[in-house]
Amino acid sequence: MQYKSTRGDVLLMNSAEAIVKGLASDGGLFVPATMPHVTMDFIESFIPLCYEERACKVLELFLTDYTAAELSDCVSRAYGRENFDAAKRAPLARFGDMSVLELWHGPTSAFKDMALQLLPQLMVTALKKLGEKATILILVATSGDTGKAALEGFCDVEQTKIMVFYPENGVSKIQQAQMRTQEGKNVDVTAIRGNFDDAQRGVKAIFSDTALGAELAQRDVKLSSANSINWGRLVPQIVYYFSAYADLLDEGCITHGEIIDFTVPTGNFGDILAGYYAKEMGLPIHKLICASNSNNVLTDFLRTGVYDCKRDFVKTISPSMDILISSNLERLLYHVTNDAEKVASWMEKLQKAGRYDIGATLLKTIQETFWADWANDIETEKMIEKAYEEQHYVPDTHTAVAWKVANAYRAATGDTHHMVIVSTASPYKFSKSVLDALHVDVSGLDAFAMLEKLEQINPVATPKGLASLQSKPVLHHAACDYERMGDCVLSFASGKDS
Repeated sequence: MQYKSTRGDVLLMNSAEAIVKGLASDGGLFVPATMPHVTMDFIESFIPLCYEERACKVLELFLTDYTAAELSDCVSRAYGRENFDAAKRAPLARFGDMSVLELWHGPTSAFKDMALQLLPQLMVTALKKLGEKATILILVATSGDTGKAALEGFCDVEQTKIMVFYPENGVSKIQQAQMRTQEGKNVDVTAIRGNFDDAQRGVKAIFSDTALGAELAQRDVKLSSANSINWGRLVPQIVYYFSAYADLLDEGCITHGEIIDFTVPTGNFGDILAGYYAKEMGLPIHKLICASNSNNVLTDFLRTGVYDCKRDFVKTISPSMDILISSNLERLLYHVTNDAEKVASWMEKLQKAGRYDIGATLLKTIQETFWADWANDIETEKMIEKAYEEQHYVPDTHTAVAWKVANAYRAATGDTHHMVIVSTASPYKFSKSVLDALHVDVSGLDAFAMLEKLEQINPVATPKGLASLQSKPVLHHAACDYERMGDCVLSFASGKDS
């Protein structure tokens, strides 16, 4: 399997090269040159397998330059340790004809662990395969969850450094505490005076800064990414769509070949794009429902074909989705057009004017797979309350957005296929918002007291990684304007505090 750029760079790479490089030289994202296809027999073969074995079966279709032994070793180190608190890694909670796919049982209590426990293993293996001697500096822009998951995954990993930028005052208190207390000799955490889009824009600018790249090269440092712009971050996410389907088959919820729906809360479009890849491979998916919060740029795009990020940025109680520039949408546009020149033109318009229009014909093609809606904070809170009252289940704010949108989709379309709601974070990561939604008085309580308060009403205990935060010292205090991110990177690469 080889990989090419969404913007037309003719240089093909194998997966190890694409994972180490992160972003294509022309600014595009790496996509597989061909799409593997599977049969129902292949899918049903997942039923008796553990999650690690299921992961290997999917990964070997895309990472063909890795040996079976290398993939098995990477997967075992990623998922086989004691840091997942669920035996199935990504278990399903069933509620009749609807299930919740819990992707937050990893060390940082967010779905990003499903990929970011594996990406460092894939990258270190790739460095050895390629004979690369330089230090790889991982740059991450985070809206909350990716940062801690990447820090946890790359902490003290040989031949790497990792630098995370997050929006100051743009993440939850727990998310901030997770990042600022991160230990490790090779890690740096810096707050950005701005929002996530500013941080993401700054990271992309650093990748395209040839002068900075040359200075880093003099220090024997090369840049890569742990955001979902990196193919090695996206491909592990395909696995849990297959795993969920196999579990539904195993539990008798669906029959052989029966099509199902997935509703995915998404801001950067990576999680739902993994579902698109699964569907294109042959997994029986009917619709992928894109759930947004009040930063509903994706909803508008999937309804109108116009992507317009020139709008007010809204801080919500689902902050990991507070995003107006959804990077992974570029990959979808490439796959549905197979026209790199057109994709490059749209991305240029987005950068210069903040807007592009794909037209009615292409929109219709996309709508054959995708449906979209959004929920504001009040609706999100009501959904948390409803889920608790009716199911005695406590979803986090992002999951509640998806749950509300899933209900709206069914009401609007009459679709009765089994629905899987993709749950992306533990409710404990957003305990204040969840407690507010459940009308629990939190006045005078700090973030850690709120964890204890939530545990009193939630059947699921506080994850160990969150409960231990209170006793950890803050190790990272740095903050900068996003225009200075390049200076911070150079300083960190040179062994200085940012």
